[in-house]
Amino acid sequence: MNEKNLSSISDSEWEVMRIVWTLGETNTKQILNELQTKKDWTDSTIKTLIRRLVQKGWLNAKQDGRRYIYTATVNQTEMMYNEAKTLLNRMCDMHKGEVILKLLEDSPVSKGDLMKMKKEISQKEKTAPKMVPCNCLKTGSTIC
Repeated sequence: MNEKNLSSISDSEWEVMRIVWTLGETNTKQILNELQTKKDWTDSTIKTLIRRLVQKGWLNAKQDGRRYIYTATVNQTEMMYNEAKTLLNRMCDMHKGEVILKLLEDSPVSKGDLMKMKKEISQKEKTAPKMVPCNCLKTGSTIC
């Protein structure tokens, strides 16, 4: 999957994918049950979303008798990363650190992930510039 394809997923399709990622392997009935507890969507709407995800190649459908078993063909973390990267690529380089810090403040994070972040920060500190230049203008700028 390339970044462009991954970033074209709709919010509704994300809802379906989150269920499939969580369950690992699931069927239409399970997806319907889970989504209808959260959303006011009809069976046909949900089945259309599932069909689109199969057509896009994000879900694998395997027939098991009269029902289909679905599995994700793309890793959840990879897909989340690509979505975040697409958004960050639209922003000024000078302010990305502030945004990442705010995301950290507002997000639930495990102790294990915090330890990994500390290690990554220690590595980045060794080569980090004193200031990241603005990339909004051709010449770059220290004011943005």
